[in-house]
Amino acid sequence: MAQSSSEALARPGGEEWSHTSLPEGGHGPGWSKVPQVTALFWGVKVLTTGMGETASDYLGRTLGPIPAGSIGLAGLVALLILQFRSTRYRPWIYWSAIVMVSVFGTMAADVVHVVAGIPYTVSVIAFSVGLAAILTAWCVSEGTLSIHSIRTRRRETFYWATVLATFALGTAVGDLTAGTLRWGYLPSGLLFTALIAVPALSGRFLGLNAVAAFWWAYVLTRPLGASFADWMGVSASRGGLGWGTGPVTLTLIVPIVLLVGYLAITHKDTPPEQQAVGATT
Repeated sequence: MAQSSSEALARPGGEEWSHTSLPEGGHGPGWSKVPQVTALFWGVKVLTTGMGETASDYLGRTLGPIPAGSIGLAGLVALLILQFRSTRYRPWIYWSAIVMVSVFGTMAADVVHVVAGIPYTVSVIAFSVGLAAILTAWCVSEGTLSIHSIRTRRRETFYWATVLATFALGTAVGDLTAGTLRWGYLPSGLLFTALIAVPALSGRFLGLNAVAAFWWAYVLTRPLGASFADWMGVSASRGGLGWGTGPVTLTLIVPIVLLVGYLAITHKDTPPEQQAVGATT
């Protein structure tokens, strides 16, 4: 959503922008901390969801849920600290943080089910309520849910809380369809492939708000990528290809690294104001 120059220089309530979000030199509005939404954005996002699913499963089975969860949480905290300390969008930091959100979000949803014994049906409802609460608080506080407005510490906090909630919800939804409802991983993946086209078509032909369409699609990328990754990793007896979660994780890391490297070099997803001054490295 476009903002006037006066809105760009102040938060709701007349607060000034935090100095931590200002460009070097301390002048003007803060840099955007998130990438432009392009086809590559969605491609990398789906790959990270699949990688997060299989990496979480591999670590959980190899180390146990508690040690794996501790590693996932430590990695998530470390990357988010780097992301929050950065003064602008940096592809390697941002996408590494997304990867750790994917890994830990999967672990969180799995622990709720496996360790606490809570059915996925209940988890889906609980995570949906949690996501709705975060989005409502964000909208009431900031007046917008647009990712193009992530230029303050408070909005960045809302953004990453929303991202984490979408990953946990998406994990529970994918496991619900594949496991609880027994539709299987491949059919679930095909289902979510069809569903993710709905917000795009609704936005183009039915006038669905662009922000609503974005977050709708964002939630669906999680079960989409995870369903296909699980299908590749699980055994044939569970309806999969039997490649193993470890090999699938390593396989998915390669295109993620290549695509993020490409974005870092070409600045294809760098916010326009940073492209203009060559701000991103």
